[in-house]
Amino acid sequence: MDLRQMEVVVAVADAGGFTAAARRLHVVQSAVSGTVRALERELGTPLFTRTTHRVGLTPAGEAFVPAARQALRAAELAREAVDAAKGELRGRVTVGTMQGVWANLHHALAALRAEHPRVVVRLRQAAVIDIRQALREGTVDLAVVALDRQQQRGLVTRLLAREEMVLVASPRRNLTTSGAEGTVHLDDIAELPQVEFTPGWAIRDAADRAFRAAGVERATTFEVNDIVAASELVRADLGVCIMPPTIAHRFPDLTLHRFARHAPSWKVMVVRPPGEPPAAVAALLRHIT
Repeated sequence: MDLRQMEVVVAVADAGGFTAAARRLHVVQSAVSGTVRALERELGTPLFTRTTHRVGLTPAGEAFVPAARQALRAAELAREAVDAAKGELRGRVTVGTMQGVWANLHHALAALRAEHPRVVVRLRQAAVIDIRQALREGTVDLAVVALDRQQQRGLVTRLLAREEMVLVASPRRNLTTSGAEGTVHLDDIAELPQVEFTPGWAIRDAADRAFRAAGVERATTFEVNDIVAASELVRADLGVCIMPPTIAHRFPDLTLHRFARHAPSWKVMVVRPPGEPPAAVAALLRHIT
């Protein structure tokens, strides 16, 4: 068994098929199939179930793939250690982000590129639950995300910002506000059409927690998984939307209202698995402030 065989098996598992894996690895499909068959003969068990419509992992494959990922990552870290000993920092850093959570990450990436141009950075945007799972599996090295207390368990975290969210509305909408200086209460908006993000989004989770804490029920009119789509619905006065101010300020033509009480909030942080981070990951972490 060698690293190339592991790389091929992981590629098939990630791509969901032999042809797609071949495209990813820039080889012919027969080479991928032959490599997998040879490894399965060596192990004495199939790693994949093959049908005319799909390729899936067998129980043996489910056990093999995470171990293969770890072995491939260990080999990569060994190469990085040799490069570091020679005074060259290379390697790959996979960064997870959620849509809407950026925290000036581009500044950190630019600083890393200027300092260590041979380090390759990959950005992976996904929902919180998927990013957390990827951190556990080692397919994401660090993430800039908003996590609640329970989601932070088992991870090394550093707080970047805490934001109280605002209500975003069309300038055409006349809101009845019961708070001081035009602020709103959750009660004020409970009966309004709501533009919500899909469950699993940190913004949605924060809004759900706030409404539960206030003992207020509201109805969702629209459910979207894209911030721009949410802003367009609000702009057309089809509903109001709860957003963090760093996102809401990207749409200066919309009206922002602060909450008087029970404001939904989130904590944006940089998170990573426990243990000493690889040199390339540590270099990027130094620039994330």
